[in-house]
Amino acid sequence: MITALLAACFSEHTAPSTGGEGVTVGNILFRSNHNGTANPAVDTVAPGTTVMWTWVNTGSISHSVESEDSPSFQSSSIMGGSGTTYTVTFTTPGTYQYDCAVHGSAMTGTIVVR
Repeated sequence: MITALLAACFSEHTAPSTGGEGVTVGNILFRSNHNGTANPAVDTVAPGTTVMWTWVNTGSISHSVESEDSPSFQSSSIMGGSGTTYTVTFTTPGTYQYDCAVHGSAMTGTIVVR
């Protein structure tokens, strides 16, 4: 199983390097570590991939990973605190849109499973 790391919520000016597949999400942005796309962050993963979002340098600002449209996945609660994580295993091919429940269209991303 391939693991893609989606780091969530770093300072917009500090992009920690997590390497490999994944997205780093900053304060009011999601950014792909794989290809650098941001708002929307776009990543392509294989079926069976577990994606992990990790809150980094978030201070007192809370964020979430909220599935949008169909197909969908289980959304996270609104969480805060650096080091907080949320994971989803994507087993079914499709294009999964997500945003932050707190920041809406200011923080968006896409996981393409194929």
